[in-house]
Amino acid sequence: MSDPLTIGFLGSGKMATALARGFLDAGLVKADGLFASDLFEPARDEFAKQTGARTFANNDQAAHEARVLILAVKPHQVDEVLQGISGKITDQHLVISIAAGIQIGRLEQNLPSGTAVIRVMPNTPALVGASASGFALGSAASADDGKLALQLLESVGVACEVKESLLDAVTGLSGSGPAYVYMMIEALSDGAVAVGLPRDVATRLAAQTLAGGAKMVLETGKHPGELKDMVTSPGGTTIEGLHELEMGGVRAALVNAVRAAAEKAKILGQD
Repeated sequence: MSDPLTIGFLGSGKMATALARGFLDAGLVKADGLFASDLFEPARDEFAKQTGARTFANNDQAAHEARVLILAVKPHQVDEVLQGISGKITDQHLVISIAAGIQIGRLEQNLPSGTAVIRVMPNTPALVGASASGFALGSAASADDGKLALQLLESVGVACEVKESLLDAVTGLSGSGPAYVYMMIEALSDGAVAVGLPRDVATRLAAQTLAGGAKMVLETGKHPGELKDMVTSPGGTTIEGLHELEMGGVRAALVNAVRAAAEKAKILGQD
């Protein structure tokens, strides 16, 4: 029988807390196998309150207690944190980084040779269990490490393994994507208010419309274009609305938004 999973978060902010709660709710780890370290005491206290985990001010203690370490600090803190725990890392550890823009090579340089590393690009809907994450395996990470990462990430949403070279594209799509969606919800709500709906009703219906459309794509397996055609009657209201969207360049704007954000992620990763 394998030993129970132990997970330590290096950094205990909102994303770390959301992931930890997802792991607990899915039964992947028990509270007594969950740890976090953070210099900021209020963050530690909130993490402990939300998860029942033990927390520390010292990263070494989290590294000592847990086999899986999740690096959840700001990008500019990564080198210092990893160098600080390097002496505690063994060949039994798996290090999973959710630090934005920090490439696997840089992570591995700050850790003992042969350390299993996985880089993850999650997004903020993890806070409500609806994340869309991409992840890539480091040179020493095994297939089993990848399966574990997938299992952990799917406890808070959807996850896909990709080559590291594609994580910038993931950033442009699902990393930045929630902001695109919020803008669309706001714009749809504005349109509804313009034709008479109260703001609260408009926003609720707009948000549910996007959520419902997304659920149809995910659960039916049908192409978005096919689902669009199912709603579009000849000479009806929907084709009029779609025509206005095409005239306004909405499709091209979304394509360009993903491309621009992905390119920016690539530039930031080179700094």
